[in-house]
Formats: sequence, structure tokens, C-alpha cells
Amino acid sequence: MNLKKTVRILGTHGVPAAYGGFETAAENIALFLVRNGWRVIVYCQGIGNGPIEEDMWNGIERIHISIDIPGWRGTSKFDWLSINHACQFNDLCLTFGYNTAIFNIRHRIKGIPNVINMDGIEWSRSRWGVIKQTILYVNERIASIVGNHLIADHPEIEKYLLTRAPKHKITTLTYGADPVNNAPEESVRKLGLLPGRYLTLIARAIPENSILEMVQGYSSKKRGYKLVVLDKYDPENNEYHRAVMSAASDEVLFLGPIYEKDVVQSLRFYSIAYVHGHTVGGTNPSLVEAMAAGNPIIAHDNPYNRWVAQRAAIYFKDANSFATCLDDLLSSTARLAEMSAMSKQRFLEEFTWNHVAGEYERLLMRFLPK
Repeated sequence: MNLKKTVRILGTHGVPAAYGGFETAAENIALFLVRNGWRVIVYCQGIGNGPIEEDMWNGIERIHISIDIPGWRGTSKFDWLSINHACQFNDLCLTFGYNTAIFNIRHRIKGIPNVINMDGIEWSRSRWGVIKQTILYVNERIASIVGNHLIADHPEIEKYLLTRAPKHKITTLTYGADPVNNAPEESVRKLGLLPGRYLTLIARAIPENSILEMVQGYSSKKRGYKLVVLDKYDPENNEYHRAVMSAASDEVLFLGPIYEKDVVQSLRFYSIAYVHGHTVGGTNPSLVEAMAAGNPIIAHDNPYNRWVAQRAAIYFKDANSFATCLDDLLSSTARLAEMSAMSKQRFLEEFTWNHVAGEYERLLMRFLPK
């Protein structure tokens, strides 16, 4: 009989992380729990139509489920099959996301404890379109009812969830990052960049991330630094992308998406500052990772960013105020050094994976089956 504390992690694409924020969180939390003596099982989505397979990775048990349907429908099928498999056991479940919470009714019926990370207010994002927004809205409501406990990744998300569930059922646990204390220059120079002579902008190329405003503000005058923009831009087929690239001066560089973690870490480490235009969501991984690298930050002025970065950032509302922030920050090496120190300090206070995963462990302990 296995007497280890056991948790099954659902709702991600699996480990090691190669997709997004939830996968990175799942990996770091799982590794932390394994080090602390837990048995951790992570469900991993594959491509194809083969049988369920199991293996081990760094002490984590992985259950591989192959899916032959692309996109959101395939992810939904994966969630359904994962939940069906997990519900054969009486193990505590940690679910990332509520997109398919209707399937989590099975946990409730079988009396299996399920802690759900509720992500941001996903249904409100216009980019999903009306049909998917409606599906997400309904599933958010279901998750709030059937989840044994709800995780908010930001105090503002917790406030929102209080309209859906009682306070005793909600805990705020943030996102984490690895500290970046050094990195090879070579990765940066290979991209044609000089260390300390550029700023970074790493965000999905959509209007809610204020990219047009930042590019307009940056391009309003000669800066003497490059603005490095990461993500895929398709000006031929996307009107917003076309507007962003049309507004860019020759000091704005569109490098496309970069998925190699070590290259992105080098980019952050040698960046003189990070600009962050996200207007919605909770604790944004990209902002936390910039603080982990000690980047001075210029962030969009909203409650989400203000709580995460606090004094480690200066804040803008539009293209003009963004340009003013740039003038203030780039004109003073002392100010840059001060902002960098505050950025690192804020990261160490709240966002190390040891701290975040430790908070997850304390919460999960409360819901282990007796």
C-alpha cells in the first residue's frame, strides 16, 4: 500500500513545460512536491491515437494520452479522458484551468477532492469570440460550484471570484519564476543585439496587451536603444499586426517568437528594461520573469500590474505617457539601477518557485483524502 501523499495534476499539456504558464507552474510545483516526498502524477497530452502510456520523468509519474483532434476540441477530449482516468482513484486532484469544468462534475459525484486554479477572467477576453466566451463563462460558474477549493493567482482575481464563491473557498497563490543571475552574451549577440542597448517586449500580439500604444510611444522620437518585440506578426492577414508594424520606427525590431528558454533568459538578463502592456488577467508570467531577471519595468497602469510590480515599475496609460516614462527611465543610469534592485527585491519577496510551490503544498495538505 502506497502511503505517500499523492496528487494528480490535470488541465495542462504536461511536463516538462513546453507550452505556457500553466505547464511551467505544473512542472515547478510537481518537482517541489516530489522533493518533499509526494507521489505526483501529471497527465500529458500527446499527438496521435495510441494507447495510454506511463513513464517517469525526474521522479514525476507521467500518464500520456494521445489525441488525434487539433485545437480546442482536442484539448477538451484530452481533459475528458484525463478526468476519466483520474477518477478511477481516490487521489487528490489539482486542476489548472476551468475550461472544461463540466467534466469535473465527475470528481464531485465520486467524492474526489479537486482544487482548481481558476486562471484569469478568461471568458471576458474578446479574442475568443461569442461562442467560446459563452462556453468559458458557463464552465467558470460550474468550476466555482464543483471545485473543493479555488485558486486565484492575484488578489484582484480573488475579489472577482468572491462574486462566485464564499471567501473560505478561495486562496490567492501567485505564479513563480526562476531567478536569472547570469546568462551567456552569445545568445544576444547572435540576434544582432548589444547587451544593455535594448528593451524587451514579450507578449501575445493582441490589442489587450497595448502593443500598438507602446510601439507608437517608443517610435515618437529617436531613443538610441532598440525595442525588441517577440511574437509572431502577420501584417498581411492581421489588421492589428499591420498597424503595429506600420507605427514602428527603425529602432523597433520584430524578432518573431523565440521558444528556447535559455535564449529568452539571456534576452531578459541583458535588457536595459522590460515594457509590459497587459491590461487584463492576474499575475502575468512574463512580468514575473522580467522581475526575476532584475529588469526595470514600464507597465500599463492597472490593478493587476500595480500589485505584482508595485514600486519596481513606472506606469503608463497611453502612447504619450509611455513615451514620457521612457524619457524618465532612459535618461538616468541611477534610476535604472534603483529600479533594477527594486524589481529583484519584489521578485524575491513573492515570486520564487520555492515560495509559490510551498504555498501550494500547504493548501493541498488540507484536502488530502483521510
